Amino acid sequence: MGARAVLLALLLALSAQGRRFLAADAAVGVNWGTLSSHRVPPSVVVDLMRANRIGKVKLFDADPTVLRALPGSGIQVMVGITNDALAVIAGSAAAADAWVAQNVSRYVGRGGVDIRYIAVGNEPFLTSYQGQFQSYVIPAMMNIQQSLVRANLANYVKLVVPCNADAYQSASVPSQGVFRVELTQIMTQLAAFLSSSGAPFVVNIYPFLSLYQSSDFPQDYAFFEGSTHPVVDGPNTYYNAFDGNFDTLVSALSKIGYGQLPIAIGEVGWPTDGASSANLTAARAFNQGLINRVMNNKGTPLRPGVPPADVYLFSLFDEEQKSILPGNFERHWGIFSFDGQAKYPLNLGLGNPVLKNAKEVPYLPSRWCIANPAQNLDSVANHLKLACSLADCTRLYYGGSCNGIGENGNVSYAFNSYYQQQKQDAKSCNFDGLGMITYLDPSMDDCHFLVGIDDSRSSAVSSCGCGACCMRMPAYACLVNQ
Repeated sequence: MGARAVLLALLLALSAQGRRFLAADAAVGVNWGTLSSHRVPPSVVVDLMRANRIGKVKLFDADPTVLRALPGSGIQVMVGITNDALAVIAGSAAAADAWVAQNVSRYVGRGGVDIRYIAVGNEPFLTSYQGQFQSYVIPAMMNIQQSLVRANLANYVKLVVPCNADAYQSASVPSQGVFRVELTQIMTQLAAFLSSSGAPFVVNIYPFLSLYQSSDFPQDYAFFEGSTHPVVDGPNTYYNAFDGNFDTLVSALSKIGYGQLPIAIGEVGWPTDGASSANLTAARAFNQGLINRVMNNKGTPLRPGVPPADVYLFSLFDEEQKSILPGNFERHWGIFSFDGQAKYPLNLGLGNPVLKNAKEVPYLPSRWCIANPAQNLDSVANHLKLACSLADCTRLYYGGSCNGIGENGNVSYAFNSYYQQQKQDAKSCNFDGLGMITYLDPSMDDCHFLVGIDDSRSSAVSSCGCGACCMRMPAYACLVNQ
């Protein structure tokens, strides 16, 4: 049986489950990525989400260490198949069966993990991938769907494909939105599959990147308080980039016959550091404005009164091991810092007026590595290069919150970042005698010198919290496998 025939048979079977359009009640969830050398134990993360009444979480893989912390939590979970696994699963029903058995079946059940979605790839149609994953997505979906049927999970666990916003485009206004020509057939097949199974079309939208990319982009158009540069599209007027982007997708779906398909936002957010437009004030304004619109069921001009099916904020934590190819901001998307401390007041609309901090975080001892004030720093350049090549120094550069702390401060910040990344190994603060350990917190103003996390009892494995790493911007390539 050919691929198209298998797809048709699956669609007919799925149609018996009924069609669902325009989901009514939106919910706010979070993306949980783990590209950090300072990882909070998964059990502490789950407690943090529960304390903040976060009921939905999107993962970028199926990390067993993370999944073992979620049973009985009441949190609905989306697990992910990485892009580099698509080819094998697309070509082998046995591989699909093994993936479902290993990453879904073993965790679900009474008192288990509430897995609701499987993301088949992550932004696999990204322009910068040059089509390398394109042909695998639909066959992989079909094989995973058949595996779910055999595991008696197909009525409960739904398949989605998180797409980058560059999968569709418009010459000028949202009503002219279309999918990229080379994706039209695949998107039609994907939309048909999603419609028949009752799953939403998942898209990642980042107004911040539009602002970061272009000096001509109106800053107020990136937010939700109205704009002095609205986009007029026939009878509709757009006052923010999110609505315009969303309705461009609605138009693209309409043109392939699926204009009523529910849409969920897989990633959306605003970074707090690493660029001039990335700061606490802007991040709070954007995220709170977005949440308020979602919770008020305002919808968009093409879908008035109908919010997205779900919205997953990007992201839960900062991840200092992410690629900075897109920009230094890439490591600062979290609504919480790396250690689960809220960066700014945010009402998620879930019952708490502000975010609650993580508790029982296993910090390393309160000590820091700084530049030795008794030493001449003329020969420090190579040591700085080493420290910043392995640890995170992005807050020191232009647009960063530690940019103005002076030369000695810069050296101390870099030394300490490396020292903490090395779990406070005393040798890592030597730097040929230029560094010294102190028990007095050297933080100054808004520049916080971190103390790392003791994760010796936690074996969490990194997964790619993709965000901008797997670029929503076509020119960017991801440096880590998704």
